[in-house]
Amino acid sequence: MDALRKSGSFDVVPLTHEAADCTNANAVRAVLLASQPQIVINSAAYVRVDDCEDFPDEAFRVNAIGAFNIARSCAELKALCVYVSTDYVFDGRKESPYSESDSPSPVNVYGTSKLAGEHLVRQVAPRWLIVRMASLFGKTGARGKGGNFIETIISKAKAGESLRVVNDLNMSPTYTRDAADALVAILENGTTGHLHLVNSGACTWYEFTKEILAITGLTNQVVPISSPTHHASRPKNSSLRSDRLFGLLQYEMRSWQDALAAYLAEKGHIQTIGAIPQHTS
Repeated sequence: MDALRKSGSFDVVPLTHEAADCTNANAVRAVLLASQPQIVINSAAYVRVDDCEDFPDEAFRVNAIGAFNIARSCAELKALCVYVSTDYVFDGRKESPYSESDSPSPVNVYGTSKLAGEHLVRQVAPRWLIVRMASLFGKTGARGKGGNFIETIISKAKAGESLRVVNDLNMSPTYTRDAADALVAILENGTTGHLHLVNSGACTWYEFTKEILAITGLTNQVVPISSPTHHASRPKNSSLRSDRLFGLLQYEMRSWQDALAAYLAEKGHIQTIGAIPQHTS
């Protein structure tokens, strides 16, 4: 919301879950027809990966049918339908980061439900933009996942607790502010299709933790461990890269390390750092 408003390019209408439950087709249609938007950003999702295995109906009801309901109203309005998707649409067998040209093949219900949402948006909405994001961190935290990994690590480190962190899952840590700014640039440009929106580079959660401690000056020991057994399978490598973002917009997202430093400054964990360019053009 901040990024859209600061751009000056859009009149923004925020909708809460209570105002427009994506699983209620009639409610979605009524709200959207009343406001007549030219662009609709669908960031609603059922994101608890393990719970999706136990409640697949709910996962598909939100991530797929909900996406369908919104896309259908967008089609009626001739509005651009923007669907926020995930790195978990990939199986993790690739050794390098996944680009927009790679074929999805999810390994769990969550990823499958999000991929179903992608297919339904593409099928129903004449104008669509699917943006895949990954391993997001931001000042508000994740309501659906119980908070913020970075804040948890810092809190445990300051309390002197032992830090044992997974070192066999590769991902692309992404600062929500950077992802939002990139999405605004895409919307201003009028780009459609699939795009990956992540900070550049990849790491494991162990490497991410080591960088958190290094930037904040904390000296706790971190023990790398193997992934525990989860109810839902996880892709071993879900890191992303965007071939289209720079090719179409000459827009390049900064490294996850620089993004992490900016986040830590925003939260007051370190002194304000110098300006870091968010894109080049």
